[in-house]
Amino acid sequence: MSTNSSLVSQINKSRIPEHIAIIMDGNGRWAQKRHMPRTVGHAKGAAGVKALVECCAKRGVKYLTLFAFSTENWQRPEDEVSTLMGMFVQYLEREMPSLAASGVRLKVIGDISVFGPELQARIRAAEELTASNSEITLVVAANYGGQWDIVQSFKNWYATHPTANLNELTAKQLEPYLSTAGIPDVDLLIRTGGEQRVSNFLLWQLAYAELYFTDVLWPEFDQLQLDLALRWYSSRDRRFGKIKTC
Repeated sequence: MSTNSSLVSQINKSRIPEHIAIIMDGNGRWAQKRHMPRTVGHAKGAAGVKALVECCAKRGVKYLTLFAFSTENWQRPEDEVSTLMGMFVQYLEREMPSLAASGVRLKVIGDISVFGPELQARIRAAEELTASNSEITLVVAANYGGQWDIVQSFKNWYATHPTANLNELTAKQLEPYLSTAGIPDVDLLIRTGGEQRVSNFLLWQLAYAELYFTDVLWPEFDQLQLDLALRWYSSRDRRFGKIKTC
């Protein structure tokens, strides 16, 4: 991945986001611009994930969440969905041993019960293999939707508190039942590909995130692009609803 030492020096090292979330948009358009099948774009985008994880760890990011497959993506052509599922299996098989050796912990969030037995088994195996790692946590959102996450958190909370007074329910009480329980809320959301929306991604966890949109298509998002986002983030005045003080 390309980098720029001058750019890196402009990043405030004391203001590195603890948790970055990325909507990896633009794979299909990247391929179509080159008169290739959309699936080639997905393969190209997946190929850069390992390097991005390593770059984030190097910069001091502790959590990186990638939107790999949304609950709405099932509406895509069947061959594209099949390819995405196959790539997920291949990625876990090919990359996880080296990522695990680098101290990466993997966590998959979303309703994986709809995936095939092989993929579910590989996900569980990868999570178990990396459970004790602490360099950086890679969270992969697969068959995930923010609205689904909030609804299932309430259902799970209610199942364990059937006699509770709903008028006394607080956000803090629901948080342990979210799919991201134990993971801090997102500090920086990056969306590639030029669109400026959150697309039902981590709706609860994005409550106070800084939103960074770039026209760069996901297969072209490299360390230089990451550093540009980090420089932008480090200049933000994050007040969390408070007023600026002198």
